[in-house]
Amino acid sequence: MDNKNNTDHCGKCISELPIFKSLTEEELEMLGKARCKVKFNAGEIIFKQGTAMTHILLINEGLVKLYIEGIDSRNLILRFAKPVTIVGGPGFFTDFKNHITAMAVEDTSACFFEVGAIADLVKHNKDFAINLLQWVNSHTLNNYYKFIELTQKGMHGRIAGALLYLHNEVFQKPNFEISIKRQDLADLTAMSKESAIRILKELKDDNTISVDGNSIILKDIDMLNKINQKG
Repeated sequence: MDNKNNTDHCGKCISELPIFKSLTEEELEMLGKARCKVKFNAGEIIFKQGTAMTHILLINEGLVKLYIEGIDSRNLILRFAKPVTIVGGPGFFTDFKNHITAMAVEDTSACFFEVGAIADLVKHNKDFAINLLQWVNSHTLNNYYKFIELTQKGMHGRIAGALLYLHNEVFQKPNFEISIKRQDLADLTAMSKESAIRILKELKDDNTISVDGNSIILKDIDMLNKINQKG
């Protein structure tokens, strides 16, 4: 892949992200040269918790789940990343290890940027460093809110909140349809798969949702909001 294609591609993708707005043409070209693009099939691991953090990821196409691998093979999904989104982690500028796992939920393409190139931008471009800090802090805040939900809401509130999150921020389909495996829904809400299935059945029986395999239609958004708010 030649440098021209790299630079053109990087400019097209990162132009949508405020974090890169301050980069000069020279810096964009440098970033393009430090990039490689990779395609992943659904279900493939993109990077694994505990491995060396050598690159920062930019999702171009598809959908990726980011999760912590916990005790006894139990996972906690922090969020889903879709285009165009940066994926990094707290290992950057600390121990340079991946503290989460990233897996492709759908067929996905992503660009990998060498951490050294990102570090050079932080050192030499003050505005980029500020934008990066704002990006890190925003995700830190989101994690705080998620921990509040998981520790202070009941199971019905957690499921309702997860369904609304998937609709509002991930799938955003006009027919209120989302698609998620039962295990992923359980991992997103910190409960067992059996509990997640039971609550989905109750919501279906109440005509709040309809279910067909992994597809869920949100039929009563107002009710889901009430359940979410009541916790």
